[in-house]
Amino acid sequence: MNDESNFYEQLVDALKRPDGPAKEDKKRPVHTIGIGASGSFVASDVASQFCKAGHFQRTSAKDPVPVTIRFSNGSGSATQRDGWSDLRGMAIRFHLGKDGKGQEVAADMLTMNLPEFFAPTKEDTLAFSLAVYPQRYQRESPWKKFTQLLKLQVPRRNPYPGETISPIPGGTTYANKHEFAQLSVFQDFAIGVPFSFARQPYHAVHTFVVTGDDGTRRWVRFSWEPTIGVLNKKDSDPIEDDFLSGELGRRLQNGPAKFSLMMAIGEAGDDLNNCARAWSFHRRRVFMGTLSVEKIAEDQWLNNEHLSFNPCRVVEGIDLSDDPVLHVRRGTYEVSRLRRGAPLCPFSRS
Repeated sequence: MNDESNFYEQLVDALKRPDGPAKEDKKRPVHTIGIGASGSFVASDVASQFCKAGHFQRTSAKDPVPVTIRFSNGSGSATQRDGWSDLRGMAIRFHLGKDGKGQEVAADMLTMNLPEFFAPTKEDTLAFSLAVYPQRYQRESPWKKFTQLLKLQVPRRNPYPGETISPIPGGTTYANKHEFAQLSVFQDFAIGVPFSFARQPYHAVHTFVVTGDDGTRRWVRFSWEPTIGVLNKKDSDPIEDDFLSGELGRRLQNGPAKFSLMMAIGEAGDDLNNCARAWSFHRRRVFMGTLSVEKIAEDQWLNNEHLSFNPCRVVEGIDLSDDPVLHVRRGTYEVSRLRRGAPLCPFSRS
């Protein structure tokens, strides 16, 4: 095993939680609990001007791009914790037909409801993953919370019922020592509980390079915005361990849940290869198309647990930036795929 492969193995091991899936469960080390769905994507009228990739060429609702979707909780816990504050993810696979050799073609887009990542390099990613290994978590005294407020610090939330371990202690310690992690860690720990998978924004966090019909190359970041708006549960709402999948299923019975794909275009001075640094909201943004989540997959093993998404799975018209964390994810996801026994995706050209 070479050094690079050994690093990927270390990173996957670091991501495991003590209450995560057992080795024989064949589940993901993070984003362990999820639900698969299907739908379609229709590009906007201007999308092809900015990117010649196949999924940005179909602008008619009569000829949409079929998509496979996986929504997930970010935690590596093997227990359903929908009522806990946690990252949420939305992975998309665009099915683009067949190439000249009859091979299936597809592109993946992996997103989460944070606009930036926790670390800018592969070494920092491993260090952060080791730091946030769950530790004992208990209620802090009212006096300690009061003194934290006096120092303009956000007090640690009380544990949820049944919560005895958490990544919060290690994440807080790490962020206090590493400025690049402070924004993402703070946002992560305060992100709250979504009202619905369909009412969260999702960000690809990494920079990609898109080529337009005229050959112009642009450095961009993608994000999904729910068309009916973002909504979280109230802190006073009762905690439900398992409600997000059921809510999504009921929602889709009344019609598709829709998201707008927005593409922010980088400018001079932007850190194009640092996914731990968010771009300004004032960047030019282009509406690239509409995603319709239409149906919960009937076979959740085949169309959820057994799938293997990868953020480096792209097609002509989209290239990877030099973001080191993006390239680390390629190998790490492949190690996870092999450990889970998931099939090699036939669509990948990577």
